[in-house]
Amino acid sequence: MTENPGGSRPGTGPQPADEAQSPNDSRPALARRLGVGDAAVIGLGSMVGAGVFAVWAPAAKSAGALLLVSLVIAAFVAYCNAAASAQLAAVYPVSGGTYAYGRERLGPWWGYTAGCAFVLGKTASCAAMALTFATYVVPGHEWVRRLVALAAVIVLAAVNYRGVTRTAALTRILVACSLAVLALVVILLLSADHVTNWTTDTSPYGVLQAAGLLFFAFAGYARIATMGEEVRDPARTIPRAILIALFVAVGIYLVIGVSLLLALGPARIGEASAPLATAVQAVDAAWAQPIVRAGAALASLGALVALIAGIGRTTLAMARTKDLPTWLAAVHPRFQVPHHAEIALAAVVGVLVLTTDLRGVIGFSSFGVLLYYAIANASAYTQPAGQRRWPRVLNILGLLGCVVLAATLPLTSAITCAVLLALALLARWVRLRSGRA
Repeated sequence: MTENPGGSRPGTGPQPADEAQSPNDSRPALARRLGVGDAAVIGLGSMVGAGVFAVWAPAAKSAGALLLVSLVIAAFVAYCNAAASAQLAAVYPVSGGTYAYGRERLGPWWGYTAGCAFVLGKTASCAAMALTFATYVVPGHEWVRRLVALAAVIVLAAVNYRGVTRTAALTRILVACSLAVLALVVILLLSADHVTNWTTDTSPYGVLQAAGLLFFAFAGYARIATMGEEVRDPARTIPRAILIALFVAVGIYLVIGVSLLLALGPARIGEASAPLATAVQAVDAAWAQPIVRAGAALASLGALVALIAGIGRTTLAMARTKDLPTWLAAVHPRFQVPHHAEIALAAVVGVLVLTTDLRGVIGFSSFGVLLYYAIANASAYTQPAGQRRWPRVLNILGLLGCVVLAATLPLTSAITCAVLLALALLARWVRLRSGRA
């Protein structure tokens, strides 16, 4: 068995050989139905999800009064990564994102590493989003929450199964509701007259660790690139949608961050399990807490539905090249979605929400996704001048930023993700060895 079943070498063509679909290719194709607006909404739904309601506490605990500095660092690294992803997606408009880009630009092992890092990190994120939704909806018995989380996974997997246009339509509704709730919170916090204590201890390491945790909130634009076979005019649509979604999300997070710091201060943010709900209570607007909880629940659903769509497409791409079982490469003849991949994902996430405590999942997910984008930046760096839309220095800064932020994440999360990734690499090596025997 050769390293590249399609026979291409890194950098030899405008589309990965394993992913290219020739006119005589009998594989079912995904339908190109999404425009710039739909694609941007799917990415925005992933970024303005449960993270905006939950990520502030661990970040403030690490960064203290320099929370906004950490946010700017995370946003800059995200911009570098978005530029790399957009530049690559314009040339390789296929499912799989950096899995496909890494295979074409750097070689099969790099693509496989990126694909595994993405699937590991984002599968855990799916479970985290489902559990976050259940925590806000039913703050009672643990098993009731877990069953509600499982129900959410099943329902949203069914929505994805019915087709990507339904995914985009549902995400648009959920994003609109979430933004309305966030607007209410900002108005309440900024209109209040509160003096907060900003005196907290921090360090450069703490600022960088907070940036790594906050990066979890900005990784949603990956969903746009992984859906490269389902957008119209991908060379134009994907770069625009990625940058629109990222800049809108950064603006929202900056406004929310400033509002929280003014209302609570960094110390109280770090101690709060639900910072936005705590903040509206602190400004004598406790009547808004149910609205904030409803908004958090809807945001979690928006993130979950987009995550399921993105992971399903990366799984499809990896199955097509036999890096995962080929059964997962099936595309539904009517709905034109990777239905086997989405069924398998729903099953795995269902097991996780019933069995796993995912309080540390933000660090785990961030580690996997930062590695994924490090490979994206390295892939974009190798593109020739005719394919470039941004200078190579952004790829270098993005790669260094990903490595630095990953190195500062909580040690347990980083080690757990690294061990699972090593096992996945070992599995591929064993498969290739047995294929040559």
